[in-house]
Amino acid sequence: MTEHSFEALDRLLADGGPAAAFEHLAHTFREQKRYPMLFETRLMQIRLDLGLPLIAADPSAEPSGELRKAYESAFIAAARETGGLYLGDGEITRAWPYFRAIGDTCPVAEALETAEPGEDFEGLVEIAFQERVNPRKGFELVLQKLGLCRAISFFEQFPGRDGRQQSLNLLVSTLYNDLLESLRRSVAHVEGSAPEGAGVLHLITGRDWLFGEYDYYVDSSHLVSILRFAIDLEDSEMLRKSVEMAEYGRRLAPMFHFKGEAPFENTYEDYGIYLRALAGECVDEAVRHFHSKLADAADSAPAQTLVLLLVRLRRYGEAVDVALEHLQDVPPSQLGCPSAFQLCQLAGDFDKLKTVAREQDDLLTYAAAAIQGE
Repeated sequence: MTEHSFEALDRLLADGGPAAAFEHLAHTFREQKRYPMLFETRLMQIRLDLGLPLIAADPSAEPSGELRKAYESAFIAAARETGGLYLGDGEITRAWPYFRAIGDTCPVAEALETAEPGEDFEGLVEIAFQERVNPRKGFELVLQKLGLCRAISFFEQFPGRDGRQQSLNLLVSTLYNDLLESLRRSVAHVEGSAPEGAGVLHLITGRDWLFGEYDYYVDSSHLVSILRFAIDLEDSEMLRKSVEMAEYGRRLAPMFHFKGEAPFENTYEDYGIYLRALAGECVDEAVRHFHSKLADAADSAPAQTLVLLLVRLRRYGEAVDVALEHLQDVPPSQLGCPSAFQLCQLAGDFDKLKTVAREQDDLLTYAAAAIQGE
């Protein structure tokens, strides 16, 4: 500010009073893009209108009752104005504190949709992913900027359900397309061209020469990780792609096979069977396959996995039977699948729910079953 600026402000105060001076300052700060000062100007304006000290120095003198409501309303308006100006300039990370202060994530979530990874990449990911403003976009930025390996690590820590399915679809599509392009190049190199529009399964069928002792076409650790995530897929196309990737993995030479944790010890084969069932293929075979793993199970993981599969298949009655036989002694905190009570509710089997509730001395659940059974 120059000396002239202070003199002009003095004239405004003398001629137009405080209101005119504040409007002049607001206009000046907006033009100069000094948005934090604009925010403070708006707060000072409302303090003037409410008869409060212009500079808050005594917390005990802060407004209460109707004055407080008016002040908070003005605060929200000022925050939205300031944050909106930053968004208009494309500065999402600078806009976010203002919208976060008033609990309004929608404008920032919308602005993130068109964001590209630049110098403020880390800040954008912090807002979108860690602070859950737009987790799917945050994950997309990570995949775009840092690649598949880092994206897999981020997905392991996905913050909640919002955006998780879309991010999982993106993860599966990215690996599938990488695998498809790599296979197409190999086929074209040997045969002169690759079939147009062919998917992974079509390319590997009848071409055993693709799978020599040292041949692979995407990072096998990435494949295993994504197949592990894929059992949560809901999209039918992504399930199909995951089934094809599992079939590709099954054909790899032994050195690219990894022993997994129960019940997916034979990683590619077991995940392939599970994913096919979710896609509506060989369902009974899959249920028998995972049922056979229960007898020798060292922990509850195989039973919980089977329950989750049966729930996805809407075979709730069978899921109840598995839970009652194999999961009765598992503490609720260690369950990653619905409890016996919840499964009975899903099955609509209130007689069984009453029986289980009586056995577990649970009067409340018994009451719920009796009421619903009527």
